[in-house]
Amino acid sequence: MKVAIVGATGLVGSRMISILEERDFQVSELLAVASEKSVGKEVLYKGKGIKVISLEQAVREKPDIALFSAGGSTSKEWAPKFAEAGTTVIDNSSAWRMYENIPLVVPEINGKVLSSSDKIIANPNCSTIQMVMALAPLHLAYGIKRVVVSTYQSVSGSGVKGIQQLNNEQEKVEGPKAYPHPIHRNVLPHGGDFESDGYTTEEIKLVNETRKILNADINVSATVVRVPVTGGHSESVNVEFHHPFKLEEAIEKMATMPGVIIQDDPKNNLYPMPIFSEGKDEVFVGRIRRDDSIENGLNLWIVSDNLRKGAATNAVQIAEYLLQHNLIH
Repeated sequence: MKVAIVGATGLVGSRMISILEERDFQVSELLAVASEKSVGKEVLYKGKGIKVISLEQAVREKPDIALFSAGGSTSKEWAPKFAEAGTTVIDNSSAWRMYENIPLVVPEINGKVLSSSDKIIANPNCSTIQMVMALAPLHLAYGIKRVVVSTYQSVSGSGVKGIQQLNNEQEKVEGPKAYPHPIHRNVLPHGGDFESDGYTTEEIKLVNETRKILNADINVSATVVRVPVTGGHSESVNVEFHHPFKLEEAIEKMATMPGVIIQDDPKNNLYPMPIFSEGKDEVFVGRIRRDDSIENGLNLWIVSDNLRKGAATNAVQIAEYLLQHNLIH
């Protein structure tokens, strides 16, 4: 496969390159693609330097697959151009997620929606991916009526600028700001841009994407919070089911979901934490307990590396699924 990474010099793009290498993906030629200001720079793949090329040149090269992580406006302009050239685009931005004819995919959950005619495929938001990974087997068993989620999102979700702001504030150095307030020793109830109804764009993504992936009838309420953590998103999730459930059975259903690991032994202080999720592809679930304030209620604490399963790994897994099922040639 000739594979292009669009946004190769960014945080997620660089993770995509390393994950292709880790997972021994069938790459015959890797194209590192970025904006004009990065053209000519080098990125490392399998120990060799690869020169960054422009989007125009990459389209002319007609890659089999293009993994995009270069922002929504770039995706809107360039994904169709790659698709027209015969490339299958897997896009990590929010640009295409809510289009009815564009599949929004977490392979373990809904890979079956993919077909060989899909030339643009959307990768869900990082917070959505980890939540639906835990919820999908529960929804199949008990039918989810309502989800209330509060996220605790790391600064790496804001890209290099978010990490730089936290590091600069820790070291008391002036520098560019990703956020309107300090993030060091602080918590910001603010992810994305505020809309007229008071919700943020990140919160709206969680609502709409969860419903598209699992079921449009699920009611979802989200609050997104940015915390001074470098990597790994955490979520407090309250679920209300249509049908009764046994707690041990619910835990077992999550434990048998590929890519989900249960860490739930509070007596021994075992529960998921972002510091231990960093660098891993699994979704970790703990603090699993009934919510006795409602009928058929369950509380979960869900943690995952937002740059890996929340972005780069999921995109590579979509590409792997396409190859395994002969949906790309």
